[in-house]
Formats: sequence, C-alpha cells, structure tokens
Amino acid sequence: MAKKQFKAESKRLLDLMVNSIYTHKEIFLRELISNASDAIDKLNYKSLTDAAVKVPAGGFCIGVRTDKDARTLTISDNGIGMTADEVEKDLGVIAHSGTLEFKTAVAAEQPQGAAKDATAPAVDNGAKDEEKAGASVKADSQGNPIGQFGVGFYSAFMVADKVAVVSRSYKLGPEGAVRWESAGIDGYTLGEATRSTPGTDIILHLKADADGEEYSEYLDTGRLKELAQKYSDYIRWPIHMDIAKSEWKETGEKDKDGNLLTEKDGTPKKGYVTTVKDETVNSMVPIWRKTKAEADDKACGEFYKTKFRDYDDPIAVIRVSAEGLTSYKALLFIPKKAPYDFYTRDFQPGLQLYSNGVLIMDKCADMLPYCFRFVRGVVDSPDFSLNLSREVLQHDRQLKDIASHLAKKVKEELARLMADQPEVYREFYASFGRQLKYGAVDQYGANKDLLQDLLMFESAKDSKLITLAEYVKAMPTDQKSIYYVTAENVGHAKALPQTEPLTAKGYDFLCLTEDIDTFVMRALNEYQEKPFCNATSEDLGLETEEEKKAVEQKDEEYKDLLAFAKETLGDGVAAVRISHKLKTRPVLLTTQGEITFEMEKYFADMPGKAGDGVKAARVLELNADSPAFKALNDAFAADKDKAAKLVRVMYGQACIVAGIPLDDTAAYSDLVFSLF
Repeated sequence: MAKKQFKAESKRLLDLMVNSIYTHKEIFLRELISNASDAIDKLNYKSLTDAAVKVPAGGFCIGVRTDKDARTLTISDNGIGMTADEVEKDLGVIAHSGTLEFKTAVAAEQPQGAAKDATAPAVDNGAKDEEKAGASVKADSQGNPIGQFGVGFYSAFMVADKVAVVSRSYKLGPEGAVRWESAGIDGYTLGEATRSTPGTDIILHLKADADGEEYSEYLDTGRLKELAQKYSDYIRWPIHMDIAKSEWKETGEKDKDGNLLTEKDGTPKKGYVTTVKDETVNSMVPIWRKTKAEADDKACGEFYKTKFRDYDDPIAVIRVSAEGLTSYKALLFIPKKAPYDFYTRDFQPGLQLYSNGVLIMDKCADMLPYCFRFVRGVVDSPDFSLNLSREVLQHDRQLKDIASHLAKKVKEELARLMADQPEVYREFYASFGRQLKYGAVDQYGANKDLLQDLLMFESAKDSKLITLAEYVKAMPTDQKSIYYVTAENVGHAKALPQTEPLTAKGYDFLCLTEDIDTFVMRALNEYQEKPFCNATSEDLGLETEEEKKAVEQKDEEYKDLLAFAKETLGDGVAAVRISHKLKTRPVLLTTQGEITFEMEKYFADMPGKAGDGVKAARVLELNADSPAFKALNDAFAADKDKAAKLVRVMYGQACIVAGIPLDDTAAYSDLVFSLF
C-alpha cells in the first residue's frame, strides 16, 4: 500500500477539527452515520435517473457493528461507494466535501421550481406535469444530503487511533474496491481491496481507555443504540445493529445422552437465554414532517412526553412549516406545569435543532426569547449546518428571523388559549406567569409589546386574575390611570390605607404580590395609552383643586408640628406631611423617588451584599382629621416629650400597616406602654 501525506499540509488543521469543532466525542457516530446516509442518498438518486443502476436486493441500510476482541467499531453502508481517485480526493484532502459537490451538481440539473425538500410540494411555475414530476423525483431522490464541509469524517480520530475505509464504487466490480488507512496526522496509505457489493465500511480501531476517557463505551451496542437514537433517529435509511437480548424461557439444554434438561416438576428447564438479533434502531420518519392527519395532537403529545420526559400532556402543540430564504419545520410544545428546577440556575432551556433529521444541537436557547424559555420542541432545516454553533446562530440574520417567527407563533397560541380556554390558560399562568413577567423586564423591556397582552394580575374588585385589557375595558369613563398596589399578599393589598380614595371612587386596582411586579409596571409604563399609577407611592390624581388647597392650608397650619415630627424621626424618614389620600386611617407610610418598598425588599434579598445601600426614601403621612392627630397636636402644645413618643408610635404603626419590619420590636413595645 502506498504511503501518502494529507494534501491539507497542516497538522494544526486536523488537530483543530478533532479537538475544537466538536464539543462531545460521542458526536463522531452522528457524523459517520450522516456520511453513510449521504452515500445512500447519492446511489438512490442514481437509481432513479439511470436504469442501469440497481437498488440493493435487501434495500438500502446502514450497519453498525462491533468487535470487542479487536476493539473495532464498523459503520457500513450500501450506498454509492468510492473509486480510488474519489477516496484520495475526499479523504486525502481535509475539508474537501464530495457531498457538497454532489449537491451542487444536482442543483444545476434540477428544473426551476423543483422542491427543496422531499416533504414539500414543488412550486407550480407553469411547467408541464411530467416536468414537475421529474423535479419532484430528483428532489426526493437526493434526500437532502447532510454533510457539506468535509470535516465530519475526521471526527472519528477523537475516539480512534487508527481508521480504515474499505469502499467499492457502484461503477466497479468486487476487485475494484480500495482501502484507505490512517493513524492521523502522519498521513495515510492507499491500496487495493475486495468488497462483494458497492458501498463503504469505516473501521475504527478505538483508543485504549486512559485518563478518565472510557473509549470502550463505544463497543457497547446498548450505548451505540442510545447515541444513534439520540442523534440519528430520523435519518431516512434504517440503521441496523446486532442487539443482544435476554429472555426468560426454555433453555433447550440437554444432558450427555441428548435428553432435555428439566426442572424438579418435570417441565423443561428455563433460564435467561441471550440471543443476538439484527434490529433497526431508528424510527426514520420525523413526526414533525408528518401532517396533522398523519400525526394528530395526541400522537404529538406522546412524542413530547417521551422525548422531553414529562408526565403531563402539553397544553398546546404548535406546528410550523416555512419555505423561503430559510426553509424549516418546527414542532413546539407548551408544557402544562413548570419543571421542578425551572426557576433555578440548573434549568437548561432551548429547542432541539436538526439538519435533515440529524440532531446538531440538543438545547439551543437562542431560538426563542428568554421569556418563552419554557417552550420545548424541535426545529429542522436543510439549511442548518451540522457544525452550527451558538456564535454562528447569534450572528446569522436568517436564524434570527426563524427565532422571531417562532416567538410570534408562541405568542399567538398563548393568546388563543387565553381567549378560547381561559381555565387552561390560568393553569398555565400559575406555572409560567412569573416567567412572562421576567421576560417583560428582561433587556430593558425589549419584549414588553410581545408580552403585555399575556400578563395577568389579581383584581381587587373581582378577586380573580384579569388581563390588562380586561382592566381597561372595565374602567369608568372618568378614570385616567391603571392603579396598582404592591403588598405581600392580596389581603394585605386590599387593606392598605392608600386604597381608600380608589374604593371611594369605585375604581378597581391591581394587587401585585411578587417582587418582579413593580419592575414590570415600570417597564410597561402604560397600556393602551393609560399610564400606570402606584397607589402606594404616587399621587392618585383624584383630588379637586379645592381639596388640594385645603391640604396645603393644613400643611401651612401645622408646619411647626410637621417639622417637629421630622426632627424626632431624623434620618428615618425623608419627610412628614399631611396626607392627601387618608380618609379614615390615621397614618400611612409611603415613599418618594424611584425606589419603592418592594424594590428595597427585592434588592435586600439578593445574594451577598449586592443590594446594600438600596433604600426607599420613607415618607410619613398623617391624617389631620383623625383623633390620633388631634392627640398629637395637643401634646405638641403641652408636652413635647409625650409628643415625641406619639410621633414614634405613629411611625411604628405606619410601618406595621405597610408591612415594613420594625428595627426593634421590644423597644417599640416599651414605647407604647410608656404612654399609659
């Protein structure tokens, strides 16, 4: 056999392909099976366009076989095969792709309007029926060969220290086969061989186990079956493996005289009998390429539960079939419940990406926006590269368009559920509503327009979750703002003294009980041209000019008392003033500026000291018409020490009503009892 050097000349190039292009070593099996599928696609195409080319008697197939004693793994196909010149050109030149050449040649032959995909209809451009039929046959027969860059074969060197290829072209007889062999960087040998039928055998001599690398796992047919089903389940040709199975049955064992061995009761002896059977391990037809008539929502639901390991059926199945600059099919699922780790850092979102049925990325988080990270599913396109990376995805305009289109489809399906199946949507929202809120805030509100119609909050008036659209629709004609109140729970929100003016006017308000809610309102800013108003900290805008003047007069009348109260509380408050909001309650604690109590709590709960220094500017508001204020005013005139105690008690009560913890509960208790 002649010894030759790689024409790529670069040791670094092969090292880069083996160690950098592929993240996981197990991917080699996907690459070699894909190459085998391409070889069969080519011969299948030839058989449909050349009557002299025959389909193998048993049909096309891919074989995966192991020899544990020899530590070899062989991937075989009965496809087009290669001549000696083709072997040297395709395997002797790193990054040369025979498949890419084949696709280019076939594309040049196809009539305009031929279908890109065997499952997609040909474009009707006015061609005669026989011309359109021919185009369809060619599109189907080429089967969208997968490999395009000529590097997948060399992934074999990630697990093998030596690789041999025995191939016979469909054009030649048994003696026309060729053997190519290489141990990697040092080059390769090329010589004659014999093969009874056209096709190719790729024989990998696996590396020895060392340094934590268990290459022997690729001699285990169970592991190989798992990998084939993971990455190549939807290859269009059957993948055959010899699978050992143990069954409890009659052993058929005989004694030295030839008599069947029996149990004590005289029945034939039984035991675990291991048999090796040739098994097709891949399903071959992707469910996402089937029509709804071929695979209804129930069938898709079973696929979802098996594929994504969920006990519950999805609440929605979304089918997408797109043709254009980038053609693709997608099958998406909206889960019923959140996984146990969904709101943790351990959860890994993302859709599975396939190229012509070959898995190229198990969890691609960039195919949907962060807000829809709960969606599961697959996207399959002949335009995806087998070597697609996150870096390529993030900078590819066509792939970004796919992601944008899928996001719209998810939004449309959720909106449909909200309108047609509100109870189902409420169940979904109980699991994933918080995620939608996070999505509305994420990236400075970039997706707020996408999400705002899907958000729901508790209505104080109706005591149930409602959408922003429902709130606006029910607003009285004189109401100008969408009011909300933040609190630890709905009951507390309804009891806050700040809501008194709203209740008096008959206005509803939204009860926000999650830390993220305040940030959502700030991100949205308004809805249907109605501004949001935080009833716990902002001016409600409900007072008449006369009422405002009356409060201003009281501020002036009691300015000395208010200054005394501010001095008594010191830096604990930013201001003390007469309240515009209170009707019956004596005090309330509110804030001024951008930071609210809810934000303060949110930052305080952050790990470490990330939230240190983020404090709300507190404002103590007093009801000048309440008996408590009258007692304070009297004490201020007669007994300043008692007045100071009353100010501190009133501040403490305001904290309790607002749900703000007291700095020293024991000291506060002593303060209250000192007034008796």
